Amino acid sequence: MKKETQKQWDNLVAKNQDDYGKACVDIARKVMEYLDKGETFNCHDLICKADDEVKADGITGYMAGVVASMVSHFHERGDEFKKEWNKDCGGTGEEKGTINPAILTIKT
Repeated sequence: MKKETQKQWDNLVAKNQDDYGKACVDIARKVMEYLDKGETFNCHDLICKADDEVKADGITGYMAGVVASMVSHFHERGDEFKKEWNKDCGGTGEEKGTINPAILTIKT
């Protein structure tokens, strides 16, 4: 956890006590624990592993995007995570924020 974001994290946790929000927070926390242990990662795999471990019973694509955004913002390895996440979602890895995998773009 980035020290400068601890208050933001605590506020986020306090505001997300419903089942939906808490699942995102719990999964993000678990992913950050994995990163603290130095795990190399495929972002999607880590999020799925964390989902299984916290027993959130499966999450939506939008929720996975929220988790990726949380990890990217709050963890010391967040920039690295964001680049890999965005590449996995079809981006370049150089996007400013995290790509939301729940958005569908149709090109004609």
